[in-house]
Amino acid sequence: MAPSSPFPLDVIEKALADRVKKTVADASLTPAAVMLLLYPRNGEYCILLNKRSEEVEHHKGEISFPGGARDPEDRDFLETALRETEEEMGILRGDVKVLGQLDDVVTRSGFGVNVYVGTIPYPYPFKPSAMEIAEVLEVPVRALRDPASIRVETRWQDGQTEDIYSYAYNGHLIYGATARILEQFLRVIPDLPDGLDNGIVLEGD
Repeated sequence: MAPSSPFPLDVIEKALADRVKKTVADASLTPAAVMLLLYPRNGEYCILLNKRSEEVEHHKGEISFPGGARDPEDRDFLETALRETEEEMGILRGDVKVLGQLDDVVTRSGFGVNVYVGTIPYPYPFKPSAMEIAEVLEVPVRALRDPASIRVETRWQDGQTEDIYSYAYNGHLIYGATARILEQFLRVIPDLPDGLDNGIVLEGD
């Protein structure tokens, strides 16, 4: 069902626009892009993730955003993110409204990842790739904010301490670059759980 009140895209767009994006310029990294999709579901905001299959080349069995390596024919990183989202999840490019970008992220497997934030109409007829996707996860923002879901490990990195976040959800552990992107997003949009997703009323609820 469509929301009966407007989805406050302007709040998210403004929060993303009012910051300076940090980029990573390292020719040794494989260029890539992902799409963080946020949408209202059952009265609260959810973020779309997936569990990678054992058939993919990289990050087998891990929880990830739709996305992947840039192809030579991609015009830019946004096209990479949209193409990969369509290939992996069956989400048509024209159905994605891009809201902005987060900071670039480097993965342990040597990818330099451009991170886009977008939204889609919901409900959406996802058509996940049987070869690439083992499971589709629609993770409520509220669950990611729950202290019981958050794991923080403090490590010594480059002469200073660094907090490494991971998130437990529904029997899954979200870690690595995916968790770093989520943690970054939750810092950029600090008022989503209390200020926004409580205000969504879905028809039929």
